[in-house]
Amino acid sequence: MLTSICGINWGDEGKGRMVDLLSRDFDVVCRYQGGNNAGHTVINDKGRFILNLLPSGILREDVVNVMGPGMVIDLKHLCGEIQKLREGGIAVSPENLKISDKAIITMPYNVLQDIMEEDRLTKATGKPYGSTRRGIAPVYADKYMKKAFRMGELLNTELLYKRLPDIVEWKNMTIKAYGFNPVTVEEMVAYFEEYGKPLAKYVTDTGVYLNNANAQGKNIMFEAQLGALRDIDYGIVPYTSSSSTIAAYAPIGAGVPNLKLSNSIGIMKAYSSCVGAGPFTCEYFGDKAEKLRDLGGEYGAATGRPRRVGPFDVVASRYGIRCQGADEIALTKLDVLDSYEEIEICTHYTLNGKVIDEFPFTDVLDECKPVFEKVKGWNCDLSHCRTVDDLPKEALDYIRLLEKLCGCKISYVSVGAERDAYIKMR
Repeated sequence: MLTSICGINWGDEGKGRMVDLLSRDFDVVCRYQGGNNAGHTVINDKGRFILNLLPSGILREDVVNVMGPGMVIDLKHLCGEIQKLREGGIAVSPENLKISDKAIITMPYNVLQDIMEEDRLTKATGKPYGSTRRGIAPVYADKYMKKAFRMGELLNTELLYKRLPDIVEWKNMTIKAYGFNPVTVEEMVAYFEEYGKPLAKYVTDTGVYLNNANAQGKNIMFEAQLGALRDIDYGIVPYTSSSSTIAAYAPIGAGVPNLKLSNSIGIMKAYSSCVGAGPFTCEYFGDKAEKLRDLGGEYGAATGRPRRVGPFDVVASRYGIRCQGADEIALTKLDVLDSYEEIEICTHYTLNGKVIDEFPFTDVLDECKPVFEKVKGWNCDLSHCRTVDDLPKEALDYIRLLEKLCGCKISYVSVGAERDAYIKMR
């Protein structure tokens, strides 16, 4: 079975929590795109963990974790993430972590480029992209310009270091144009030596490994970062990530383009959240936003930034479900709405006075206005619920309404951050 776990909205839907839960039924969990620009927060019996690069299956002892060729890997950050896990009692070894030799390395100068451009935009226009300033866009640009380094090169540093001077010279043309001091070859060699060498033992051809695992009948889960609305092609460009967050890309980004998905499970919250800049039609402001943000603990796992929040957005979610080809949905954070006597849902948008149901082109999103409808809340604690029969009628009605409006069955509902705080709906 080849299953994708993917985000339906703007990211931060709770994918890590669901991967941690569902990975009990899988042999392999594979991250197939993105870098350390987003985080998956997982709480289990060993503690609370924030994973930016490592697949969330790393928290299960019997699961093999793969970082695919579609990823961009900050070597220093990954070394630190592995160290934190070990300090928390989580084993990380070449037996349970395999890094694609084709995955791209995020360089220190990529991070510098990201910071320089965000600062320039802030100063020049007051409208930065809302980047996490971790070098993601610059390193993906290097990849497609064929001037990036790949993890497999850590296995032959003699050739790697022969390539390095020309690329550093080319990169410094940009850095100096921003008015910053150039980076040196020696600094980049030191980066590879300190943080690359410890990771070399994990590097392998993940395509061979995953194809063999599939031939042996093992269950493989593909874990996405961010959501459909952050996809480089289908998201709210330019306020997106720089990789494909779409489930259809999973086998490609994992290293097995010859394989086909069996199932796509979309993750969406019982309300909306969005971190970073860009259009967010259903956004709450003022006291309404503060209340929902505080109840949901809506602060970025990668950056700590306060997330923008709003009610459930049917228009955006229906679009995300279609982009992800979702066969079923896991609805997270339903318990965050426990104290509401009435709950709003954004059922439509209006554009120039006309009601629209389809998610529009990014350029007109700022002109769209949300149409809210209210439903009765349950106004009680759901954290103890473990079966459908435990749910109050109003909570079950809310779930069924979202199913109907979005046109996709909801199979799982989480009512807390702990592993067992969920309900299997079918």
